[in-house]
Amino acid sequence: MKTISKSRDAQIVFQSFYCALALIAVVGSVGFFNMTFEGDFYIFFTNISNYLCVVIMFAELIQTIRKKKDGYVTVSPGLRVISLLGIVLTFLVFNILLAGDAGRDPALNYKVECVLLHVVLPIMYTLDWLVFYEHGKMNWKMPLLSSLFPLAYVGYVFAHAALMHFDSSIMNHTGTNPLIYPYFFLNPERVGVQGVIKWVIILLIFFIVLGFIFMLIDHVLGRKKSAELKVALTEE
Repeated sequence: MKTISKSRDAQIVFQSFYCALALIAVVGSVGFFNMTFEGDFYIFFTNISNYLCVVIMFAELIQTIRKKKDGYVTVSPGLRVISLLGIVLTFLVFNILLAGDAGRDPALNYKVECVLLHVVLPIMYTLDWLVFYEHGKMNWKMPLLSSLFPLAYVGYVFAHAALMHFDSSIMNHTGTNPLIYPYFFLNPERVGVQGVIKWVIILLIFFIVLGFIFMLIDHVLGRKKSAELKVALTEE
């Protein structure tokens, strides 16, 4: 595992594969495969979280290509954790809450870009962090600071709704929710204002707990690496 984690060649192959799939997903997210332009692509947390991950992964790939020897990936560890938690939230919320929503056409779940954005890319992005980053450095502040990401998204959604005069008659391209309320749990007309507040609090708590779970994973992996290093030094 130590060799794979620091292997420049392994990182280039994995990151290049991710970036190639991400390019397909991003193109699909704006409606290219439907031969239409889906002008609401900018409002979905799925897209925003994935776009952030794609930018970071491209930065990783550039860094890896430029370095001359093996070593861990070191691109913005703090932002990497925030984007990681965001994309894991995307994966879990979609597959647990949204994929089976009564108002959603099940056929949409099997579109290439949907599978990539909600399943394949989140899993690959998580594996990249698990395998190629150095662990044991994440502190307790990160899960709390990371919660600003989904909170900022909620603020963005309702600021956007205000700019559109809270007109819920315009539906998104999937026909499942009004354009201004991209998800049912953010739609006060569907779950009520108290319902929106309840869902935001639940998801925020879930996000923070998720952050602490990943912090625990980070520290466990860090201790494992330290133990392996001590054994290697002892054998020498």
